Amino acid sequence: MMEKKQSRSELKREAIVEAAIEAFREEGVKATSMDRLAKLANVSKRTIYNHFENKEALVLHLLSELWQRAIMQSEVSYNRGQPLESQLAVLLTEELEFLSSPQYQDLARVAFDYLFSNPDMLQDELKKLSEKETAVYRWIVAARDDGKLIELDADIAKEQLHSLIKGSALWPQLMRLREPLTIDEKQRLVEETTKLFLARYQKS
Repeated sequence: MMEKKQSRSELKREAIVEAAIEAFREEGVKATSMDRLAKLANVSKRTIYNHFENKEALVLHLLSELWQRAIMQSEVSYNRGQPLESQLAVLLTEELEFLSSPQYQDLARVAFDYLFSNPDMLQDELKKLSEKETAVYRWIVAARDDGKLIELDADIAKEQLHSLIKGSALWPQLMRLREPLTIDEKQRLVEETTKLFLARYQKS
């Protein structure tokens, strides 16, 4: 099946986003002007404003895109014929690898550094993102509906899992409180998080 050809508008929007990623990472959000973005993207400043109302909107777009890639897009889905432990471990490993990747952390740090100076904006955006359905959420619902998990609040269970992963592999690194996890530390985090979750929610 042939991929749909992108329109000129879509190509320009993509160029703007790529330019913003490059500029924000190298120069920071505050130091990057719209003129600089227009030059990097090879578009007019007016074109940028046609796609994004202001620089804040562009920052939020990048943050949302990063978040979606990290916790929503996954090829893994619930399989009733496979052990819950191995399925959940694969899902959490995918999420952990993306969240701990240098590319993600560099851009997330840029976005959060900027948004921390705009706490109301940051709070609103985090609230919107927390309400989105994730791959982990879909897996939890499917396993519960298949009778493999006890009756539970899928939203709470999802947040518990995400918090355990992000609490060790994202927030401390963004705040520069600790170094990225080693391979062994990542594996142990996935194993312990999986065991903890299933000890609480797996049906006997």
